[in-house]
Amino acid sequence: MAEANLLDSRLRLVFEAGVDDDGKPIFKAKTFNNIKKTAGANELYEAAQAISALCNYSLDSIERSDNYDIVG
Repeated sequence: MAEANLLDSRLRLVFEAGVDDDGKPIFKAKTFNNIKKTAGANELYEAAQAISALCNYSLDSIERSDNYDIVG
């Protein structure tokens, strides 16, 4: 039976940094590596909110990326 081992997690915050000449939003992202593997959605959400409070742009989305090693 195959097994998936979590290698690492990343947290990506996407900010709306304004609008372009056509009125479309401009997005900027910041990625944080080596996120604690056991961190839950609520913990990541609270961390993202705390970080966004220190930024000049409004927070648009919060994304988590997990990388797994699948062995058989």
